Amino acid sequence: MKLARYLLPLAMAFSAGPSLASEAFDEIKLNAGEALFDLECRRCHAVGSQDPSYGPPLENIVGRAAGSVEDYDYSIALEASGVVWTPAALRAWLEDNEGFMPGTKMRHVGITDRTVQDFILFYLDSISDTERNKQATE
Repeated sequence: MKLARYLLPLAMAFSAGPSLASEAFDEIKLNAGEALFDLECRRCHAVGSQDPSYGPPLENIVGRAAGSVEDYDYSIALEASGVVWTPAALRAWLEDNEGFMPGTKMRHVGITDRTVQDFILFYLDSISDTERNKQATE
């Protein structure tokens, strides 16, 4: 039945033209990204700081400086890295966080499927205020 949730917007998109198609595709990418986030990331990371989480919350991660969530005990490697979580940095982290940043406390992620990465990155971008983060890191 989960498939039906994606088919209706897709069918509407094809019949409604390019503008609606783009919106429908974005909705599908967002739903897929959230589902993949739940599967791959949520066991350790909450979205917002109000939810319990082993790892730091990931709301507003795109454009945020690595190691910058207050009151979270980051590894020295991550805290001192100077990395800003751009889509490219997040993709590298998703694929091989230990190779991207040796010395991190987080277990190996290993999401190597670029399509899965794309959907998760789309979702992370949707829960981020990139303009605010850009100003904070300048």
